[in-house]
Amino acid sequence: MALFTASDLGIQYGADSIFSGVSLEIQEGAHIGLLGANGAGKTSLLRVLAGELEPSSGEVHRAKSTRIGYVPQIPVLTSGGALYDEIMGAFDEVRLLEEELAASAHAIQEAAPSERARAEGRYAALLERYEAFIVQDPENAVQRAAAGLGLNAQALTTPASAASGGERTRAALARALLAQPDILLLDEPTNHLDLQGLAWLDGFLAAYPHALVVVSHDRYFLDKVAAQTWEMENGRLRAYPGNYSRYRVLKAEQTLRQQRSYDKQQAHIAKEEDFIRRYRAGQRAREARGRATRLARLERVAGPQRESTVAMPTIAASHTAQVVFATRDLHVGVATDEGPRPLLTVPDMKVERGARIGIIGENGAGKTTLLRTLLGLQAPLVGRATVGNGVNVGYYRQGLEDLPANATVLDAFLQAAETPMGEARSYLARFLFRGDDVDRRVGQCSGGERARLALARLLVTQPNALLMDEPTNHLDIPSREALEEVLQAYDGTLLCVSHDRRFVSLLADQLWVARNGQVEVFSGTFDEWQAAEEEAEKQREAMSKAARTPRPPRLARLPGPLAAGTRPVLKTANVDHEKLISELEARLRTLEQQLQSAAERNAFAEVASLGREHADTQVALDQAWEAWRASAGE
Repeated sequence: MALFTASDLGIQYGADSIFSGVSLEIQEGAHIGLLGANGAGKTSLLRVLAGELEPSSGEVHRAKSTRIGYVPQIPVLTSGGALYDEIMGAFDEVRLLEEELAASAHAIQEAAPSERARAEGRYAALLERYEAFIVQDPENAVQRAAAGLGLNAQALTTPASAASGGERTRAALARALLAQPDILLLDEPTNHLDLQGLAWLDGFLAAYPHALVVVSHDRYFLDKVAAQTWEMENGRLRAYPGNYSRYRVLKAEQTLRQQRSYDKQQAHIAKEEDFIRRYRAGQRAREARGRATRLARLERVAGPQRESTVAMPTIAASHTAQVVFATRDLHVGVATDEGPRPLLTVPDMKVERGARIGIIGENGAGKTTLLRTLLGLQAPLVGRATVGNGVNVGYYRQGLEDLPANATVLDAFLQAAETPMGEARSYLARFLFRGDDVDRRVGQCSGGERARLALARLLVTQPNALLMDEPTNHLDIPSREALEEVLQAYDGTLLCVSHDRRFVSLLADQLWVARNGQVEVFSGTFDEWQAAEEEAEKQREAMSKAARTPRPPRLARLPGPLAAGTRPVLKTANVDHEKLISELEARLRTLEQQLQSAAERNAFAEVASLGREHADTQVALDQAWEAWRASAGE
């Protein structure tokens, strides 16, 4: 069933046409990812779908009683209370329906015979709407959603007016998710989420039972959530089946077919025009005129239209000392009114030339503070961090606070690099600042434009060590991919804080994981780390399940447990079953202690090895019990 249809939609602001001729349909349960460059009209289309913006042209039809939930990039909270109250607002409609159901049931009892059928029909309609909600305990549901999105108990009690922008956005997102609308509209919902929050949202939306349309530049997220992809490009909307990765394949195939058709027709046109020029006079003039007529009537095939994309220059990294950064007894933190607040204890490390390190962890773990401490912009609480000889550091700040808001784009760029005016304009053009764009005040630029300017100022200095704090924030997918291409070819040293899982998986071959007040070093890629995390979680679940599973009464303990690391082998002949069972149970207890310790230390390889031995030992113990029962029965 179609919940929403639109035909020939158009949005125009003054003389500027954002998009036109857009027709679409949203079916029940559809999961749609909406793509497009910054400024392509994605947010405007979402606002039309939400009923917040009237289209300049076209028609919109919504199915009767369709409930629509919309979370913009900067939501406005309405409760006036704490964030907890805001999220609990998701169940306002449930409470109203409960009241209406009670009143409707009373109306049936009071209705005259001639009116009873109508009263019962109203009650049935209300009941159907009420049952559309997933049955759940509202308070527990709020706690689960808040925890999943990174809102702790303290944040939930914070007044909405005093909460940070990220906290308000996450509260609005939690409210919309719990309200379970028929169509859920989300504009960049992964902003302000750390890896834990992203993983939780992936799972929630992938299992969401109703329709959703989500705007995002997070390719990993789109692959997990979307089953259909819409692309806004050059003022038009085109739909593709499948997730983001499938869209990329289909889009490339479509572009190739269109290019081939265009090239074939252009070759035909050139051949015909050459014939017409050669024979427009003479014996074949009549044929030439006929060909000219047919050529004038020919429906022309358009070549593939490509929007302007960033063309970032490569970085020629100069030579540095072998050790670019080093730490010793380092503890990082921040100053507060109550005194220093420790955030991270850092193991003694040497970052060697050419290292490619991704820094990941929860929001507030101390990742930015760690970068600033390595750079000397912030004093360590304890220990020291040193920079090697010959290191020219380029630092990309997450908040872009180093950009001069009152300067023009051109002047802001020239502050970073003294280059001739013509070269500066050409360089900025590669970052999509063309013509009068360079004369705009930085403070008037969008988030994406300021991010591109910050990258231009950074890359023009040709640093041989790059420290980047969330560089893909505000960048659309083409710009992210352009940056990835530059950094993949970069032969300098790279340390990058990012929640963009695709970005980290492409660029990092070592991870620093900030959690539980520690920096844990993982020698491997993001995909390898994620696989190890999943394996560790499976082992923890298995241990928890084993602890909850009742076992047969234990026999009297006998000395002589298996030596550590010995894999048990059960022999059924001439064996002391009671002694073997005692040994196996002792070994299991030892393994469980070792697993717990390894899990706490995040020693993933050790967890996997111990987990396999634990499983083998458990199998051997079960066999020993069976053998003992069989011998006792004899």
